[in-house]
Amino acid sequence: MNVDSTVCRARQHAAGARRNSQAQQEPPGGKRAEHDDHGLGRSRGGWTTKIHLACEQGHRPLSLPTTSGQRRDSPQFRAVLEVIRVPSVGLGRPRVRSLRVRGDTAYASRANRACQRGRGILCTIPEPADQAGHRKRWGTAGVRPPAVDRED
Repeated sequence: MNVDSTVCRARQHAAGARRNSQAQQEPPGGKRAEHDDHGLGRSRGGWTTKIHLACEQGHRPLSLPTTSGQRRDSPQFRAVLEVIRVPSVGLGRPRVRSLRVRGDTAYASRANRACQRGRGILCTIPEPADQAGHRKRWGTAGVRPPAVDRED
């Protein structure tokens, strides 16, 4: 299973801006802040929505939660995986655990790796260069690097 996210930018019409800027009386975006459960959020690029996707090898989507644009990828990793329910062919419970999870460096954190280890899922997420540098600075007192299957 592969996990990744993308950002979709909302147009200025979603932010509540007027066509004529001189006629704008309230601040852009309206008088109230956006609710937490809505999919719009203000990030560096303006009003954006972030779509998190988990898909299988056959490119079939398994979960597709949306969050506001300023949300980071790593904290959403567990939420993306908890939504997955693959129905069984015959009788029985749906499958909720995959054999392996692949992701980019945005999902590389100790909490995500520990969560996967606890569930018995193999994890192929590369280690960011800054984390490798921190580990090397510790020398022999440092921790082991995470195991990454280069063939996979």
